[in-house]
Amino acid sequence: MSSVKATKKSAFSCEPCRRRKVKCNGESPVCHRCAARNDECIYKLNPTLSYTQRLEERIKELEDQLANAAKSPTSAPASSHSSPAAASAHDGPSQGRPNADEQGISRSFRGLKVDGSGGITYHGTTSFFNLPSDRLPAGSEYLAPTDTDVQRRERLVQNAWQQRALENLSDIPDPFRYLLNVHFCWIHPLFTFLYRPAFTRDMQSLGSYYSHTLLNAVISHSIRWGQSDPAIKRLLDESYDGGAVFGKHARAMLFEELSSGACTVPTIQTLLLLSAQECSLGNSTQAWTYSGIAFRLIDHLGICVDAQRYPGSVPLSDEELEIRHRIFWSCYFWDKLISLYLGRSPSLRQSRISPPPIMFDDSAEDEIWVPFGAPVGASWKYPPATAHSASCFMNMCRLSVIFNEILIHMYDPLAQNTAAEMEECLRTQEPAFQEWWNLLPPHLKLDPVKLPALAPPSHIVTLNCLHHTFKILLYRPMLTGRGKRDDAALKGHLVKCVTSATAIIAIFDLFCRTFTMSYCVLSLAYSVYIAASIFLLQVQASPDEQAMRKLNYCIQCLDQVKNISPVINSALNLLTKELAAVGMGVCPQPPPAPRVDPMYHSAESRQMPLPSHPLFQPALSNNNFGADSMAMHPGVFETMSTLEPLSAAIHRESEQPFG
Repeated sequence: MSSVKATKKSAFSCEPCRRRKVKCNGESPVCHRCAARNDECIYKLNPTLSYTQRLEERIKELEDQLANAAKSPTSAPASSHSSPAAASAHDGPSQGRPNADEQGISRSFRGLKVDGSGGITYHGTTSFFNLPSDRLPAGSEYLAPTDTDVQRRERLVQNAWQQRALENLSDIPDPFRYLLNVHFCWIHPLFTFLYRPAFTRDMQSLGSYYSHTLLNAVISHSIRWGQSDPAIKRLLDESYDGGAVFGKHARAMLFEELSSGACTVPTIQTLLLLSAQECSLGNSTQAWTYSGIAFRLIDHLGICVDAQRYPGSVPLSDEELEIRHRIFWSCYFWDKLISLYLGRSPSLRQSRISPPPIMFDDSAEDEIWVPFGAPVGASWKYPPATAHSASCFMNMCRLSVIFNEILIHMYDPLAQNTAAEMEECLRTQEPAFQEWWNLLPPHLKLDPVKLPALAPPSHIVTLNCLHHTFKILLYRPMLTGRGKRDDAALKGHLVKCVTSATAIIAIFDLFCRTFTMSYCVLSLAYSVYIAASIFLLQVQASPDEQAMRKLNYCIQCLDQVKNISPVINSALNLLTKELAAVGMGVCPQPPPAPRVDPMYHSAESRQMPLPSHPLFQPALSNNNFGADSMAMHPGVFETMSTLEPLSAAIHRESEQPFG
């Protein structure tokens, strides 16, 4: 199969190719192999195990409902389509009738509805689809819960584990299976753009939560990580133009979907994946456009609405509610990241009618995580770790809510934030950061002074690095003279920035020693860049050998990351240009004896985790991560308030991180 472009009755191969156990290109009406052999090419869509099991489960559910109705004819049976209030997430009423605020919202918001083409959407009272009226349509009122969240969770978790078992038995060929595993290991836990049980199930049955366009986008985004396996790389080079064919098909088929107007959840997921991929490549126009379309579509499809509380006339299943929650918060998180990367105003906001940051299906929390595809030696293996991906993503979303306030009130390039506004933002968000950290579960916390021997799963590393990055961005405007001058407060802000910046590079060093630089995601690279901006401030303020060592480390890391994420080139150029302006250059660090490469290139023959960088080795007591690494030249406090952390080409007010 040269691609997954064509729409078929089978997701992968025809019956003759299945019998011969050979690859099928899936062309219709006749695949290439059948045409060459002059065989009859037949695509059969036999019921899959997952489809049959879903029918059996539905029959059992209906039988239970009938039995309950027979026992209690006066009470309505519990249904998988019920909508609990989720009051804790919205500070709304816990039960019974809605309060005055709920009624006020309902007067202007009529809930979800099914449009003429069968899609779920919503329309306000100014639209072509509504007349102004105080009388609410039937079914649009705030609904009291008729089912419990515990029951919903049990059903979703049970289904998720069943689908994972069936997924392991599926016959997806390589390189597709390999690249899907790459996605679910390195990309999925951080963003959860896909709901895995629905995607893998519908990939077998061609259901509504799968499309060939989406599969092409998933595979295309995974190509970079898949290149580390020689067999997969050879297969991609020989048959798929190095993997480029998947991206081409994803974009072409996406345009067809958008042109037809039949946009679905897989369309949104495709747009998000393409946006993330283009952003890493440095194609900011494409990345910004794809994400913007995705954000518009979640509005159009009513995904921005809490369908538990405002279902309107649309009954939604447990799975549909779960998917809509995840899509909204995936978009919300990506909106903050891409706004951060490009230095622009965020688009999505949370309101009283937004879906709550809740994942009912937390089955991924207890899954075993291993670094799929990472090149390790024959005798050294990464010990399986608990993924904790559900709690990691939920805490990432809550952190994004805090950071959204910082973006709006400190870094909005169009609003021209005032010093008073930034001071107020600092006053309110500083305790919010501390509360978030205090409530963060211990299994998600990394203490940079007491780091483990091996890095935890990559998404946990990224969560911790982004936490320190956001803290730096909260305090950094105070260091560059944009806030009120207060020497005592300035010193405290500087210490917090340097502490977080040093924590970032210590955690990043642990990540690279465990998994190698090849598996660095853009979020980690951005964190290193923000840490470098603080060390640059120290170097600009006064000669500081410690800060210069750390800055050299950051520049060396970014210099290698640019090979896998070309967008880093712009950040690297800004740093080196500023160093040149003060008459300094990058001094390469000598590698330790056990290492072949100067930094963190892949080493397939290694028998153990790589040793730490010299900056973090205890032997260099004046350079390791400890009390001494926080020491700053006294002159730093006198000159810091007049300096900019980035190139003069970046406007003082906007402070765009990537020019």
